[in-house]
Amino acid sequence: MDKYVSDINPGVYEAGIPFYAIDNNSFAQFCEAVGQFGVGYQPPSQYKLREPLLKAEVERTKKCLKKQEQEWASTGCSIMTDAWSDRKRRSIMNLCVNCKEGTTFLYSKETSDESHTGEYIFNYVDKCIEEVGPKNVVQVVTDNASNNMAAAELLKVKRPNIFWSSCATHTINLMLEGIGKLPKFKGVIEKANAFTIFIYAHHTTLALMRKATKKRDIVRPGVTRFATSFLTLQSLAEKKEALKVMVTSDEWGKSKWGPSSSKGKTPYATVLSISFWNGVSLCLKVFAPLVKVLRLVDGDRPSMGFVYGELQKAKQEIIEACMFKEAQYKPIFDIIDTKSQGRLDSPLHLTAYLLNPFYFYKDQTIQNDSSIMEAVIECVERFYPEDVDAQDYVINKELLMYKNKVGMFGKIVAVKGCEANNDNYDPGKVWLF
Repeated sequence: MDKYVSDINPGVYEAGIPFYAIDNNSFAQFCEAVGQFGVGYQPPSQYKLREPLLKAEVERTKKCLKKQEQEWASTGCSIMTDAWSDRKRRSIMNLCVNCKEGTTFLYSKETSDESHTGEYIFNYVDKCIEEVGPKNVVQVVTDNASNNMAAAELLKVKRPNIFWSSCATHTINLMLEGIGKLPKFKGVIEKANAFTIFIYAHHTTLALMRKATKKRDIVRPGVTRFATSFLTLQSLAEKKEALKVMVTSDEWGKSKWGPSSSKGKTPYATVLSISFWNGVSLCLKVFAPLVKVLRLVDGDRPSMGFVYGELQKAKQEIIEACMFKEAQYKPIFDIIDTKSQGRLDSPLHLTAYLLNPFYFYKDQTIQNDSSIMEAVIECVERFYPEDVDAQDYVINKELLMYKNKVGMFGKIVAVKGCEANNDNYDPGKVWLF
């Protein structure tokens, strides 16, 4: 066995194959196939890999996606856009389709030579809608850029039954960035960033930090730039005592970056500042509820039914963090509400909130909110624009069954599944019983 493994090694190293590729199931199948063939196996030529075998694999992949395509017609889907720039600064726009069965990549287009106007984006997305099937598309999801908002208005005119939603991850990150610019938080974040930059900029300080923290870094990468700042604050708070010991040690004091040096004074003062650590504590208490929502929407779990409800929960936790003082939490809420308006409180979000048993069966007064019920009616009208009978059935019969836990909604498995909001709970499945 060792001989055969050693024969594989050079091929992996010389071709520069990443080590994590070995854990890929396809690699294991490849090895099994070679073993089944036996002695004398000849690998395919470059031409075969580039042409016939690649085309065959594309066709196989298309067949694998048939299940997703069937789901588009059954329960609907979302079209998602993703604009980015590669290392050569080329502008790329991807289009994907998401449904209950997962996400399908449709195509990618280089748009470096194009003006990214609202009309251009609308035409690109509209072509995708035609390909997927207008009746299958529930919403289009983009970030909050002004050109995307302009495209949303054009879509509303041509396809009034399709929603245009803002990316929840992008929206919540904008909230966090806005709150982070408030005076009481901005100074703390800037001091923390300055301290970490100072530590990582010099070999001596970096070595002393890793010695003090037992080789644990103080900077942690997050899903967004602000999430990274939050995780760094969290990391600093966890290592607070170790950092204090570090800057007051003889090694630190005798180094060229010690408190007596011009560049070492500020980091030294920051770590020993009571007000700084109090500020870090407040930042974490205020930001943590929103970062929790950020992680929810950035994960693989379907989150539409949770966005509005978790934002309300986050706001309540922020009130508690601010000691119930309105003067403290009002500026924060102003930012949250401004960023949410028209983005995370759309009729689609409010309807998903009402139809999530996790919230509704705990508090049925939700239905007393006129804005939520208006959102439900708007969604039903847009889903069934010319079918009055279907609208009547959903509003006056199906919704009533849901409220009263009649039929499938009263089953033990449905009710129990709604009691705990864990990773396995998907409110959409309750509606498919």
